[in-house]
Amino acid sequence: MKTGGQLIVEALEANGTDRIFCVPGESYLAVLDALHDSSIRTIVCRQEGGAAMMADCQGRLTGKPGICFVTRGPGATNASAGIHIAMQDSVPLILFIGQVASHAKEREAFQEVDYKRFFGDIAKWVVEIDDAARIPEFVTRAFAVATSGRPGPVVISLPEDMLTSEVEAPNALPHTPVETRPGEAELDALKMLLSSAKRPFVILGGTRWDAEAVALMRTIAEAWSLPVGCSFRRQMLFDHLHPSYAGDVGIGINPKLAAAIKQADVVLLIGGRMGEMPSSDYTLLKSPYPDQALVHVHADAGELGRVYRPTLAINASPSAFVEAFAKRGPVGTPSWADETAKLHAAYLEWSTPPQSGPGAVQMGPIMNYLEKALPEDAILTNGAGNYATWVHRFHRFRRFATQAAPTSGSMGYGTPAAVAAKALFPDRTVVAFAGDGCFLMNGQEFATAAQYGLPIIVVVVNNGIYGTIRMHQEREYPNRVVATDLKNPDFAALARAYGGHGETVEKTEDFATAFERARASGKPAIVEIRLDPEAITPTRTLTQIRDKS
Repeated sequence: MKTGGQLIVEALEANGTDRIFCVPGESYLAVLDALHDSSIRTIVCRQEGGAAMMADCQGRLTGKPGICFVTRGPGATNASAGIHIAMQDSVPLILFIGQVASHAKEREAFQEVDYKRFFGDIAKWVVEIDDAARIPEFVTRAFAVATSGRPGPVVISLPEDMLTSEVEAPNALPHTPVETRPGEAELDALKMLLSSAKRPFVILGGTRWDAEAVALMRTIAEAWSLPVGCSFRRQMLFDHLHPSYAGDVGIGINPKLAAAIKQADVVLLIGGRMGEMPSSDYTLLKSPYPDQALVHVHADAGELGRVYRPTLAINASPSAFVEAFAKRGPVGTPSWADETAKLHAAYLEWSTPPQSGPGAVQMGPIMNYLEKALPEDAILTNGAGNYATWVHRFHRFRRFATQAAPTSGSMGYGTPAAVAAKALFPDRTVVAFAGDGCFLMNGQEFATAAQYGLPIIVVVVNNGIYGTIRMHQEREYPNRVVATDLKNPDFAALARAYGGHGETVEKTEDFATAFERARASGKPAIVEIRLDPEAITPTRTLTQIRDKS
């Protein structure tokens, strides 16, 4: 006889879980008690949104579900930000929620929420386990749902009395991974399309990639001389210094890259959905009928034809597809090789940061320094805001599993993601980028880094405003500023208050030594950059945007 709490932990162990992220609650004390005797590492967080984002980061970097536990009511609703990210970003995650006891349900009991209704539109599957004997079945199924097809979040509600009940149950078995492979006919059709193309283009996106698949994609690009772009915040899928790399298909796209995609005769989209942001509001690929011949490769058949009608639909995971197509090389030298070289040269020019701008701190030289100082396997995380442009446009990603950033555009992601990344890869450099507004949404997870001795470096780009919103505000309603000014703390002092290392940078030339002191400290660190709010983008000032000049 075992309690429901014990069965939950045993099912997690059976499915290979090595750590969980949580904010504790009395609603799932039986699970916490069972974790006491488990080898699973429990990382306690400061807020449920941060815990869910940590679980998302683990799922994003490993392809295996990140696990998060929260308590009922406000604990669960706080976690919803991380669930929304995992859903829009196709990341495997399982959220366990302590629920009110069975006898109190449907009475609006203390912190009672109907989770099927609350999470119904932002999770792949939501279930409540009423019978503890079925825990092995439901937990193993959750792993299968979270990882199969288009990955995503699963939410499991756990009534308090169910967790304390003692039952007989079968031993949990691990889930069976489901791979979707391309057919020979589809591979033949793709080879014919590429062989007759004049201006093909490849866009990589989505999840269900691994390091081996990324290496095979590089082999395919070399064999066919294909120009390759990475979808918004999926830049770790291709080496940016490879001669086939053409750039980031995201917000503020290089105009030369956008023109190449629009003028392509064949677009091979592997793994991605090509949503609103990477498609430039559905203008690069028109919905529902693209001007280009679209070959869409996706592991979930439900995504094929959902937004775009493809010329050729291939129901396969990215890893299985590249494994199969890597065996089919071109006949002769592709005619577009020179164009591929031109696109890579255009990318190198586009990704070279400007060296001047308003104020005493210039982000261009700082990015140049970081490109030299950071190892190739450094992991960069960020949330949302104009500051992220400096990372996405000017950092040249070289390897898989070096980027964690929300394609959903959620703020507050960078710091908790960095905590999870450092826990996962303790020997690698992990740098979080955050704006001042972005950091203060989940910056309390810096305390989690301090508690577990995880020496992340958080670069806080502080311009005293919600920069992206101010930019839009000044463009649409010039000189009518409302609700975008911020009065911030001393971020370096805040780092020290948490037990970490703090640095403040007010001149460009001070950044390198400040960053090196932060790295040498062996503590979680904040390097605050005090940036002039005029430096709102790499190429235009706030005044220029306001004056439409």
